[in-house]
Amino acid sequence: MRIPRIFTGSPLQVGSQCELDDNAANHVGRVLRMQPGQELRLFNNDGQDYSATITQAGKKNVTVEILATEENRTESPLSIVLGQTLSKGDRMDYAVQKAVEMGVTTIVPLTTERSEVKLKGDREEKRLRHWQQVAISAAEQCGRARVPDILPVMTVPEWLAYRTCDLRLVLHHRTEQSLNTLSKPANIALMIGPEGGLSADEITLAEQNGFLPVALGPRVLRTETAPVAALALCQWLWGDIGH
Repeated sequence: MRIPRIFTGSPLQVGSQCELDDNAANHVGRVLRMQPGQELRLFNNDGQDYSATITQAGKKNVTVEILATEENRTESPLSIVLGQTLSKGDRMDYAVQKAVEMGVTTIVPLTTERSEVKLKGDREEKRLRHWQQVAISAAEQCGRARVPDILPVMTVPEWLAYRTCDLRLVLHHRTEQSLNTLSKPANIALMIGPEGGLSADEITLAEQNGFLPVALGPRVLRTETAPVAALALCQWLWGDIGH
């Protein structure tokens, strides 16, 4: 039987007893219905994996004993901040899930001129919590040591001013600039537009703020497909895929 990997926000130390936080305990106790004596692998964003055994298990409280630790080497040396325009239905879930699998460091939901989704107040907070849980589940599944942060929704001007990276890219299928002509960066900011594409004004504004328009090929990709393709190519060229 495969040993489940579980993210917890709780501190972990070899030789100690640890009570899992509410989300982890709910997953272990209510969803997986695990029992005392069964094994887990835990991680908490410190770059380590921890072997543990359940000592007490209920539907709301789970206590484990931490047996051993080892360094987790799944994190990419390439730091990528993804600015992903909001999309309808489960498309945003898909984009978040696959971005985590592709090694993204941080995800920033964006609202743009042609965005079909507008979030405010409680609705925004609820969706952010949901996407963070999607990111946690994806990190558990793919073996990552760290869960990317999902930041609050930003407008295009807020995103453009958010962080200065070695390489700032905006996907734009009407350009001939390709990724494999660029020098290796230490970190990347990647901007993905909505289903209808970014407006001409938004692309111009991005360029004025140091973003380089790049194309992935001759075909127009969906907003949830574009980050997967772009991240995979970035990791292939400058990260840890294929090396």
